[in-house]
Amino acid sequence: MENYIDVSPDAGRKFFQAFNGKGRVVMVNLLKFRKIADYSKAEALRPKESISGEDAYALYMQHTLPHLKKAGSKVLYFGNCGDFLIGPTAKSWDAVLLVEHESVHKFIAFAQNEKYLKTAGHRTAALEDSRLLPTSEIDRI
Repeated sequence: MENYIDVSPDAGRKFFQAFNGKGRVVMVNLLKFRKIADYSKAEALRPKESISGEDAYALYMQHTLPHLKKAGSKVLYFGNCGDFLIGPTAKSWDAVLLVEHESVHKFIAFAQNEKYLKTAGHRTAALEDSRLLPTSEIDRI
């Protein structure tokens, strides 16, 4: 089974093309935490003692929230997940996070912010797997 943590260049291009000019973008994050955070790719951020992936993600959010707010973005919801009511039983998620960004451009500016990137390694250390699904509002309802 493949795991997904980072965006690929091709997926980034497709996202920009599909959502550019559509206004607000709400990102649906499905998160699966590691039992123990893996800081092998972010040694400078490694805590003195081992921590759980969930705790590492809490550090990520603590460092990330100011950058999100500065970019005009906001967390709409962060909560625990249970089993799917409709969906596959082979894959489960620990948490879901919904983040609203004013636009594709604002999201990209946030994601490339050097201050944000300095602590984004907490996210990589925290996650065993993830999904990031960009959504835009439908005007027909």
